[in-house]
Amino acid sequence: MKNQKIKISTKNLNVFYGAKQALFDVNLELEEKKVTALIGPSGCGKSTFLRLLNRMHEFIPKAAMAGQVLFEGKDIYADDVNAIDMRRRIGMVFQKPNPFPAMNIGENVVAGLKLSRVKTSNKDALIEDCLTRAGLWKEVKDRLGSAGGSLSGGQQQRVGLAMAFACRPSVIVLDEPTTGLDVSTQAHVLATIRQMTSKHGVAALYITHDLAVVADIADEVAVLYAGRVVEQGLVKDIFTSPAHPYTRHLVAAAPDI
Repeated sequence: MKNQKIKISTKNLNVFYGAKQALFDVNLELEEKKVTALIGPSGCGKSTFLRLLNRMHEFIPKAAMAGQVLFEGKDIYADDVNAIDMRRRIGMVFQKPNPFPAMNIGENVVAGLKLSRVKTSNKDALIEDCLTRAGLWKEVKDRLGSAGGSLSGGQQQRVGLAMAFACRPSVIVLDEPTTGLDVSTQAHVLATIRQMTSKHGVAALYITHDLAVVADIADEVAVLYAGRVVEQGLVKDIFTSPAHPYTRHLVAAAPDI
């Protein structure tokens, strides 16, 4: 269905690290109410692409780009765009958990709002809601004053999810966010992401190596290989009639999807 609103689109996106080119003419659209899975081998440029959507790319030394990243039609790298506000509206969950070490668990959840100078009428209720949606509330409700770094890796990852939820993003980009989580917690987090898209109109881009997760959560899938999008479309179409040799190999090796 192509009548959904396009939240993000990239136009002929090329990325460089010094003399090395990492992405080549990437054109991709993310629609509201949809989860798009981004799959491909390690080192193909998936995490680089996510960082571009959140303006994190500009923090990397010798990194450069050509092309456009449009959020609701506006170039997010334009001079008049507030980068902090854009990062609130395009939430990102990193592959490796990284809570702020000087903040406690509750403070970490609302850190993005504080950085953006966005006030909330009931901070305690927001923290509980976001930690509940991240599947962490019952585990930490009696220790919200503890340092974020005191949590286990899986718990820290869910704090990162809660931080993204708190900012009420229009787009959320997730770099293997359920790695290291147990099956039950993974299912809860995936259901929450699905709810964000279907009920709240969020567009989601989800990196994973697990095709079962793609089949479970995604509407569409894009295959990135050697820095290029080699095919994209509905999950059922890509899984049943893959065109690229890499995709055919993946599908053949995952008969349970």
